[in-house]
Amino acid sequence: MVAIKLSESARRVVEAAERLAATLGTDSNHTVAAAAMDTAGRIHEAVNVYHFTGGPCAELVALGVAATAGAGPLVTIAAAGDRGRGLIPPCGRCRQALLDLHPDVQVAVPTDDGPVLRPIRMLLPDTYFFPDADARRIVRFDKHDYEAVATARKTSTVRHDETIGPGPAIFFFEDDEAHRTLNGTVTGVERRRLDDGSTVDQLTFTVEAPE
Repeated sequence: MVAIKLSESARRVVEAAERLAATLGTDSNHTVAAAAMDTAGRIHEAVNVYHFTGGPCAELVALGVAATAGAGPLVTIAAAGDRGRGLIPPCGRCRQALLDLHPDVQVAVPTDDGPVLRPIRMLLPDTYFFPDADARRIVRFDKHDYEAVATARKTSTVRHDETIGPGPAIFFFEDDEAHRTLNGTVTGVERRRLDDGSTVDQLTFTVEAPE
């Protein structure tokens, strides 16, 4: 399973969730905190609401908080438990909601070697996709690619284990301190088989001029 080392911005998300979780513990109705970062670098925090009818998990409340703030697609999300439980992985319901509404989000999860990021689709393989979600897609780039992408010197990219298809997308530049993004369109996806038998996708794209 794909495991991505925490970037500096992702570490901020984890720390925000753990910091909020540390304030909980006196009310059994609120025992988990979540934090989510949008493409503008804003972090949206929330706690769960326990109820016997099935109150929402902290991750789902965070989605609502982010939407209330006018956030677009989320790039990173993390949850932490009260009473020092630390980082915790999302439940099955949250995984399905995240996959449908934010299909390119990366989720911070604990491992024996410390926290890592996993693409949400890796946490729920072979699942049902809600066809009417109409989620805005994200294409991630290294921050050093910004100028090349913005000036159309770079118009293609190779991707492993991604599911994005042709259509509009937000081009997101990892760990860029200015949190710069570009609006673009994936114009084509060509699957190629490598010598070792694995496959990659060659994405071609156009980009709107930065404002």
